[in-house]
Amino acid sequence: MRTRALVAASFTALTLLAGSASAPPSGPAAARPAPKLDVVWVPSAPEVIAVMLEAAKVGPGDIVYDLGCGEGEIVIAAALHYGARGVGVDLDPERITNARLNAARAGVTDRVTFIEQDLFTTDVSGATVVTLYLGPEINRRLRPKLLRELRPGTRIVSHDFSMGEMGARAHGEGAAGARPRGVLVAGAAPGDQVA
Repeated sequence: MRTRALVAASFTALTLLAGSASAPPSGPAAARPAPKLDVVWVPSAPEVIAVMLEAAKVGPGDIVYDLGCGEGEIVIAAALHYGARGVGVDLDPERITNARLNAARAGVTDRVTFIEQDLFTTDVSGATVVTLYLGPEINRRLRPKLLRELRPGTRIVSHDFSMGEMGARAHGEGAAGARPRGVLVAGAAPGDQVA
């Protein structure tokens, strides 16, 4: 009896140990190392997203690019509430997977696209609106690219972090906790008025 109890206890311990060992990763995500991310994803509140899109005066004719899109909240809202098309760009494959699932749940997969790519290598020339929730250093590094690639009149809205002076500025009304840094318009001179 004592031997049987010892064997049972040993079998249980081995089973628990074997069950806690993780299997090696498999599939496409295992084949490549995790990307080095410059910013941590923090989702924007719906109120903040609404203020950003209103400040940019997004409408049905717009193509909204969200650089560092996370799980796609901004471009999905642009499609759902303003009839715009959207392109979300993020380096994190998990975020892109979730963004695509969120778009499917919202029923806007025909209006939005998500690209797993470095925002510094993404062609943004098709954008009429660019949204950002990055950080001051990334915004500064991104500024020359935006000036080079965006067409005059493209609106740029950054949540929380400045882009510096790069064009005309208009300010949107903010809800509690919403702090878009204003709308910068590519191709306009600093100080120009924006309607």
